[in-house]
Amino acid sequence: MTRWRLPAVLGLAAVTLAAALVVGDYPIAVSRVAEALGGSGSPRIRYVVLDLRLPRALAATVGGAALGLAGAVFQRLARNPLASPDVIGISAGAGLGAVAALVVFAVGPAGVVVGAAGGALLAAVAVHRLSSRHGVTGPRLVLVGIAVGAVASALTSSLLTTADLYVAEQATVWLVGSLIGRSWSHAVPLVVAVPLLSLLVAAGVRRLRLLDLGDDVAGALGVRVERSRAGLLAVATLLAAAVTAVGGPIAFVALAAPQVARRLEGGRPPSLALSAACGAALLGLSDLAARRVAAPAEVPVGVVTAVCGAPLLIGLLIRARCRGESL
Repeated sequence: MTRWRLPAVLGLAAVTLAAALVVGDYPIAVSRVAEALGGSGSPRIRYVVLDLRLPRALAATVGGAALGLAGAVFQRLARNPLASPDVIGISAGAGLGAVAALVVFAVGPAGVVVGAAGGALLAAVAVHRLSSRHGVTGPRLVLVGIAVGAVASALTSSLLTTADLYVAEQATVWLVGSLIGRSWSHAVPLVVAVPLLSLLVAAGVRRLRLLDLGDDVAGALGVRVERSRAGLLAVATLLAAAVTAVGGPIAFVALAAPQVARRLEGGRPPSLALSAACGAALLGLSDLAARRVAAPAEVPVGVVTAVCGAPLLIGLLIRARCRGESL
């Protein structure tokens, strides 16, 4: 039974991606979608499938996988189900960097990507440094991260109040988390960066498993604890920053995907591969819902993930309180 969980979730993500190419204000039959993907069919259908729907569907699927993987790394390193990029301030830092690039430096899409990555890394460094003075623990990491996120959000709001009206409107829509209008210029960097960063995570899986046993045990087995933790945190931060640069700070996917994976595996620490697959399916389904729930208008996908993810966060808090765990 266990061996079918990952293929089943991957199948759901693939079906969701295929549905995103078929469903829309202009429905297209599966056979015609297949023709368009093969390079044949009418120019109009090829344009809709290849230029409008496919890049957005790929951004949602690959971006969801990146968030699920990043969330699993954060939660396993902190041994806390609340330690995800959007909760501990990484996404807020990426948002601050991107908004600063837009408002202060008036850069293009490439500059926004650099700003988001820089802001996420600065937030991660701040969280790590402030929470590691007496040894990193899950509760301390979460609390420090929430504080760093609050500061980043306040600075972002301050920048928006001084920005040009048009730029501020653009940034505000982006901060909600949206994949509306995403093209190949957004999807290609994500499709290239996420597999490369995933390989770096895979290279650190052994160290992550040893860190699951505790810092003392990992150190006794030859792991450089702080260096390994910092390296894994940096890669997970870049994964979250890559998605944030493309779609804004999309909430709760990185929090929810590892928890779904954990429950599918019977309560064990969330598997990295299964968490990535769950993230791909969750963000793909959320973006499909965002396209169709208020059709012909579209809802930012961040609204959908927030509506669905907020009850999960409340549930985790209640569960922790009932078990007497500190957060």
